[in-house]
Amino acid sequence: MTYTGEVTPGGPTDVRVLPDVVVRKASVSAMNNNCYLLTCRATGEQLLVDAADDAPRLLALVEEGAADGGRGLGLVVTTHQHWDHHRALAAVVAATGARTAAGRDDADALPVAPDDRLDHGDTVTFGALSLGVVHLRGHTPGSVALVLRPADGSTHVFTGDSLFPGGPGRTTQPEDFASLMGDLEHRLFAELVDDAWVYPGHGNDTTIGDERPHLEEWRARGW
Repeated sequence: MTYTGEVTPGGPTDVRVLPDVVVRKASVSAMNNNCYLLTCRATGEQLLVDAADDAPRLLALVEEGAADGGRGLGLVVTTHQHWDHHRALAAVVAATGARTAAGRDDADALPVAPDDRLDHGDTVTFGALSLGVVHLRGHTPGSVALVLRPADGSTHVFTGDSLFPGGPGRTTQPEDFASLMGDLEHRLFAELVDDAWVYPGHGNDTTIGDERPHLEEWRARGW
């Protein structure tokens, strides 16, 4: 199965099958918010990154995971506090009973109080898998990225709105831009290999290697 990293709102799910995890990408809302369902192939436990909108679509996405042994939804991780990334959170949690997690400094702004407040360097586990938590300060105070390293040696990072193809996420103050760029450089680009796949909060995917040559360009332009 070929994974493209490209989806359109209301369109089909893009599916990437890895040895121990299946990643499903779906887009919801007119804002093209990306939501990602991760299914542990060993246990069937499932994790959703950003219950952004359209709860029926997201619940259907959870059901799609059953094709790979998925059993319900165990955890929803919200990458940051902006309203367009958690509009369906309350409804999805009410329907599934899933636990919730979010960056500590964004937690109080969410419509559902997180069961787990995440800090830089934490580990999120589901089934036999784990995700490393990377705190990226700037787009919001508590934005987090999640780093997945499956059994095949590949690297996959879910960046929310902190990193996109072509640049960092939106900031409104120079100090926030400097903070985000510093964290991206030191906590992602310095730590991840070039073929690490980047799954952003909107639009198409990219890789660390595709974006690395442009870091100085981003700093110079200031956004």
